[in-house]
Amino acid sequence: MELQTAKGARDLPPEEKIIKNKVVSTITNVFELYGFAPLETPILERYETLEAKYGAGAGSDVLKETFTLTDQGGRRLGLRFEMTTSLGRYIAQNPSLKLPFKVYQVGNVFRDGPIKLGREREFWQCDADTIGTNSMLAEAEQIALVCDIFRKLQFKFIVKINNRKLLDGILMQAGITTKPKEALIAIDKLEKIGKEGVSQELQALGCDKKQISMVLDLLSSKYNFISLSKKINNPSWNEGRDEVQELFRYLTALKIKKFVNLDLTLVRGQGYYTGTVIEAYLKNNNITSSIAAGGRYNNMIRGLKGEDGLEVPAVGVSFGITPIMEQVKLQTKVQQRTMAKVLIVPLNTISKSLQIAQELRSNGIATDFVLGKKGISKNLEYADAVGIPYVAIIGEKELKKNKILIKEMSSGTEQLLLLKDVVKKLA
Repeated sequence: MELQTAKGARDLPPEEKIIKNKVVSTITNVFELYGFAPLETPILERYETLEAKYGAGAGSDVLKETFTLTDQGGRRLGLRFEMTTSLGRYIAQNPSLKLPFKVYQVGNVFRDGPIKLGREREFWQCDADTIGTNSMLAEAEQIALVCDIFRKLQFKFIVKINNRKLLDGILMQAGITTKPKEALIAIDKLEKIGKEGVSQELQALGCDKKQISMVLDLLSSKYNFISLSKKINNPSWNEGRDEVQELFRYLTALKIKKFVNLDLTLVRGQGYYTGTVIEAYLKNNNITSSIAAGGRYNNMIRGLKGEDGLEVPAVGVSFGITPIMEQVKLQTKVQQRTMAKVLIVPLNTISKSLQIAQELRSNGIATDFVLGKKGISKNLEYADAVGIPYVAIIGEKELKKNKILIKEMSSGTEQLLLLKDVVKKLA
């Protein structure tokens, strides 16, 4: 039998898992700096939850990519394809939660879709969501933490935002009132298939030439947000305009406006996004998929609760760990294969060397210890191969002086130091 992983799933060797842990740690640390609390929901969900009207939505493309199974009780289940629906289910099941509820989740999700650089079938996401407020401050906070995370990772990035109300206002201005969701999906392809391709798709939806011409004109680069606001006047556009203007005032106060662009062609989440939509991309990069995305979804939790008229406002953002890891790997010059900072090589001093190892560990220094009887040169080769930056050689001669010989692998320099000085150096 030829051993293989499932298509779209892969093992993470230590050098990649170390990068992943650092990425996740960076993201969750920023989440907590902004006051978000951790939550964990199951990987398995009942299929009826995943296909709920305000979850993915029955007939949604993502349901075609959902891994499904049946348990021994005959219940139909699915592997989660995102964590937002699970969060919505949790909120609906816990009506006594104090709002606003600011929470984050970290875990793996599954989609049986196409595979490309930065996109697999089993992948990790880190989500932050704010439940229970319509304030644009929630969006501003979400965008601010996106910017903080990518600055900490030293990425060159841009955050694109839009508002579904602006898009609906553009369609309304052009007189497109039938199949608006399908029309927006066509508009979302403008960068990929161009004006001609979008025109053909809109025509197939029943839009006439005048409507198509007006939509493409309003979305053209000859207009900016201010000039469009002078041309368009309807309730949907005006409400979206006011929200965007309020949001940019907050982004200016947060000193992150320079990282954010308004993109009126940005369309996502037809199943549940109701206002602001957010996508972050790397600049001038082979990784073309978004590295973070989200938006406002005020109807989803209401739909999961099965109640009409009771809106639960919510906004969230999700980080794709796989594409972020790919970029970090490109930026990382030296790959770590272990978290150990020092390798202890005892020369007929095992008992005392074990005590020293424990002393280093008690001071927070990740310490590896030679297992076996290889010579010094072999152990130096090992440390170099797995990326341990220091080797501590402890022989009888060193112990008589109460000192340790520390070799720095990158430079080859050696120092004979007291244990307290070794702790200072390595800490």
